[in-house]
Order: sequence, then structure tokens, then C-alpha cells
Amino acid sequence: MRQVLSTGFLNSKIEEKTSRQPSSENQSAVVQNLSVIDDNREIINTSQLRGKVVFINFWASWCPPCRAEFPSIQAFYDKYKGNKNLVFLTVNLDDETVLGKMYLKKEQFSIPFLIPNGAVPNEYFSGSLPTTVILDKSGKIRMHHTGMADYSKNSFYQEINQLLNEQQ
Repeated sequence: MRQVLSTGFLNSKIEEKTSRQPSSENQSAVVQNLSVIDDNREIINTSQLRGKVVFINFWASWCPPCRAEFPSIQAFYDKYKGNKNLVFLTVNLDDETVLGKMYLKKEQFSIPFLIPNGAVPNEYFSGSLPTTVILDKSGKIRMHHTGMADYSKNSFYQEINQLLNEQQ
């Protein structure tokens, strides 16, 4: 699977920002709130992350495609974890959270371990693992990718940098 990932064939692209600004009547531009909780019981809501680019990845320890893409997510996290304008929400969907924690520890991954805090809106996740969503600074979905991808490529970093440089 990692060899297939390295081709870039499965990667999706971040959508260009549209020149048309949403009106206050057009609320579909910003999706529902996703609420997650970390190991310290701190709740994080996407609705409170406006002004930041948000990388959301839904995964499970038993999912082979999730495991195949994880090294690239870790590389992406390592490169950008110091950027205060980029938030990583790596959301574990194992039935038993201890399994996800054990997997991260075994593989020595340091990405944030988060679990859903309530229902996950369908705009973010509709049942297929892995699923990755990127929100721009205004809270709009700019990428929604179902299936594995390589997030450690320079072309992906360039797209993230463009999002980070966009004005709201």
C-alpha cells in the first residue's frame, strides 16, 4: 500500500478559493461543528478554530490504509507542528480507544490522539476510513478525501502553505 501511496495517484487536491464570497444568507459554506476531546479531557471545537487551517484525519488502528498513510501524516505533523496557524485533529475511531493509543505508542507516532465528543457530522465523515478533511481559515471544507494518501509530498506542503497565506 505504501508503494501505491508513493505514486501520488490517490492524492486529492485542495480546492482553489472561490472569488465569490459567501453571503450571510449562505450558511452552507461553513460546515457544522466537529467536537473532539483529547487525553487531558480538553474539548476542541472546529467552530472555535476560525482563522486557522485545520487538518482532520479520521483513522482506526485496525484499518490497513490508515496504517499505510500514517508515516506521511507523522512527517506532515513533524514539519508543521510548530505553526500556530495549522491545527491537527487526528481523530481515532477505534471502538476501544486503548487500541488506538497502543498503536501510536508501538509505532512511536506523536500526532495528537483525539476521539469524537458526540456525533460526527456527515460533512466530515460518512463511514469510510481513512478520511481526511482540510478546513480553510473561514471554516470551509477545501479538501475532502476518502482513502489513503501521501501527506509528506512537497506538492501537498505547497498547497498547505497557500492555505496558510490566504486571507479570510
